[in-house]
Amino acid sequence: MTLAPTDEAGLIATVTAAYEAATPLEVLGNGSKRGLLRPVQAAQNLSTARLAGVTFYSPQELVLSAQAGTPLGDIEAMVAERGQQITSEPPDFSALLGAQGTQTLGGVVGANLSGPRRVAWGATRDHVLGVRAVNGRGELLRSGGRVLKNVTGLDICKLLTGSHGTLAVMSEITIKVLPTPERRGTLALSGLAPGRGVAALSAALGSPYAVSGAAYLPAEAAAVIGFSGSVTLARIEDFAQSVAYRTDKLRADLAEFGRAEILDDAASIAAWAAVRDARPLHSGEGGIWRVSVRPSAGPTVAAALEKAFCAKWFLDWGGGLVWVAGPATEAAHAAVMAAAKDSGGTWMLLRGPDSLRASVAVIPPEPAALGRITASVKAAFDPKGILNPGRMYAGV
Repeated sequence: MTLAPTDEAGLIATVTAAYEAATPLEVLGNGSKRGLLRPVQAAQNLSTARLAGVTFYSPQELVLSAQAGTPLGDIEAMVAERGQQITSEPPDFSALLGAQGTQTLGGVVGANLSGPRRVAWGATRDHVLGVRAVNGRGELLRSGGRVLKNVTGLDICKLLTGSHGTLAVMSEITIKVLPTPERRGTLALSGLAPGRGVAALSAALGSPYAVSGAAYLPAEAAAVIGFSGSVTLARIEDFAQSVAYRTDKLRADLAEFGRAEILDDAASIAAWAAVRDARPLHSGEGGIWRVSVRPSAGPTVAAALEKAFCAKWFLDWGGGLVWVAGPATEAAHAAVMAAAKDSGGTWMLLRGPDSLRASVAVIPPEPAALGRITASVKAAFDPKGILNPGRMYAGV
């Protein structure tokens, strides 16, 4: 059974009734991210899909507010008409997860999904200015506002972003937007080995040319964007004249890594959309993991997983985000966890069958002290544990 209130008052009433009856709820928008993390066992679904619409937009102030169920594509189209964009470049994993529904603003914020631009402009969490949400008691919470410096005390916006609907159900979200760049240019270095490619990305990110995307694709992944061998990509976005100047300067600075091709605006948009949405891993029905490590360790993790189970992979965030595809088995999952631990990183099982997601940890277990804090926060927001129970951790 799916409950779909049409306004905030209805949302409050729905959660209050569930709290009084101690009825677990699976919180979702259009369900495009149900394949993330652990499967939720709940008596009812609570959808925010009918809480849709932009409630405030000030292009001059670079601020937009929308109800949580607003399709992200609608927001992107609206701000694009005013020459603006959502800063964190959120990915769309609908195809990767085999989902039919379009993703919503609430789903993106709830999962804290960020794209390649994260290396330059931060995560989605960094661009959320305010939220209205209903906690597990049915109480309305308000945090933040419509200006950049508006938070005193506990920043609930940051807490709810990435909480996957386990603490409260967001009804309205205010985000910061930024102007869309006039032009994009991407340096493409072909044929580099992984370690050499990451070294080139490190040099690009350390340059004064404001690189906003840095990815390495081995040959199989690079074929998705039209390259016949491995490719190392570094993106620059700005005014057309500035992009032309800075890409030329960066190409000269990276000459020791080989002669770089410069992709034009259209080719850059297509290549980075593929990286953003992990299109190189769309084929197949196995497991998909994301491993976050220091950038220099990315090639080491990839090599270990190639040896463990012939993993398919590519690197984003300058080498610090390792995308991995392989068999959806506990053995492959254990290999990913071990590779991440050996490199001092963390990991997430992004996609897998329900049987696997229900039987293994989908994100690393927290240290005991941090686990106690997590439990106390959960108890304060959702004392009866009715919101997305078990979504992130078994039994929580």
